[in-house]
Amino acid sequence: MKIAQISPLCESVPPKAYGGTERVVSYLTEELVRQGHEVTLFASKDSQTKAQLVSTVEQSLRLKEGVLDTVAHHIVQMQEVIERMHEFDILHFHTDYIHFPVTSNTSIPHVTTLHGRLDIPDLQYIYNKFKNQPVISISDAQRKPLPHAEWAGTVYHGLPLNLYTKGDGDGDYVVFLGRISPEKAPDKAIEIAQRAGIPIKIAAKIDKADYEYYSQKIKPLFKLPHVEYLGEIGENEKEQLLQKAKALLFPINWPEPFGMVLAEAMACGTPTIAFPNGSVPELVEEGKTGLIVHDTASAASALKNIDALDRDLIRNTFEKRFSVQVMADNYLYIYDNIINKKGKSIELPVNGQLSIGAKRTIASEGYLHINGTRG
Repeated sequence: MKIAQISPLCESVPPKAYGGTERVVSYLTEELVRQGHEVTLFASKDSQTKAQLVSTVEQSLRLKEGVLDTVAHHIVQMQEVIERMHEFDILHFHTDYIHFPVTSNTSIPHVTTLHGRLDIPDLQYIYNKFKNQPVISISDAQRKPLPHAEWAGTVYHGLPLNLYTKGDGDGDYVVFLGRISPEKAPDKAIEIAQRAGIPIKIAAKIDKADYEYYSQKIKPLFKLPHVEYLGEIGENEKEQLLQKAKALLFPINWPEPFGMVLAEAMACGTPTIAFPNGSVPELVEEGKTGLIVHDTASAASALKNIDALDRDLIRNTFEKRFSVQVMADNYLYIYDNIINKKGKSIELPVNGQLSIGAKRTIASEGYLHINGTRG
């Protein structure tokens, strides 16, 4: 199959450090190439891939000096895609809705994975106007604000099986990973660790948009004796950090569409203590891969029982639910469904292999849901 993967330009593919969307695009692209598909990746020139790379910018925009308008660069990228779209069996966009005015007027098969939050009121205008644009959600929870969108399926993110290995959790600390921002609630993570009397290591980037929040609310907390701030870290450091952590703290207060760090923690056999917002109830299996709590006091209490969770079982759950092979196979089924204009009927048996013919979606491990139904 000839597949175009169109990535945002703000980060390279894969990103040098933090960057969830571009990391997923990289994992998917490389797995599709490994399976023998002819893949073209539209991304910044500092990307690394075994696919054919098509670039309209020399460097990812977040790191490029003098970039004030990122939309301008994405418009040029979209024009490059338009000029070459007839070369592909399907176009897979990861760039939100910027291409909708073009793809709504073409017969070239295409689909868009929506990686961000969808509860923004302005988005209603987009999806009311472009009602027939096939889109993919990364969790069932993500799609709730837009039930009228043309959902082609839900595909959970997946990681390469060999990217991380299981650890023993012998570091006697908890960890917070991701981004310093109000919705990620690093202050809650710090409070949980303090209540539990355990050190916390924080590895997170600070965006310009969140710098005031960091300066006023979080930076003073970094002076507390149980807190260690590590900054923005790479893959190898992240693996070691998660392997030794007793638990990942995920006290989010927003509708997180997926939360890649949840899968990363599972890959290391590390349990998660999380608040039940966004996709958390879908991804974290209570008492199996983590504990879902409602406040900092119950989170601190849950930490006392976290060692009872089986790290081997957590790793095995990751392999069944969140591997890159599962993600790629599910995307390939959707591609085939769109290319051949098949009905939206699908069954996903226990072994994870796709078959055609069911009248509603069955996703035994929660991998893939078609048309908003769920078995």
